Amino acid sequence: MNNIDWIGFIGVFLILIAYFLNVLQKLQNNSLPFILLNLFGASLACLASVLLNYLPFIILEGIWAFISFISLLKYKKERL
Repeated sequence: MNNIDWIGFIGVFLILIAYFLNVLQKLQNNSLPFILLNLFGASLACLASVLLNYLPFIILEGIWAFISFISLLKYKKERL
């Protein structure tokens, strides 16, 4: 595996950890760890897709990261 593969693998792994823990009800979908796992995971997966020049996943992971970022802003706003 090359560096791009590792970046994508780690990103997807973080997203799957968030999903798995949410399904097991160990993380709520509005908790900070869930939001951060999705944000960092989608960002890394998007970066790997950019480096691979694979547009469908650039769009998918870019939107996923953007939504996660909006969720983070909403989380911070609610905590003020």
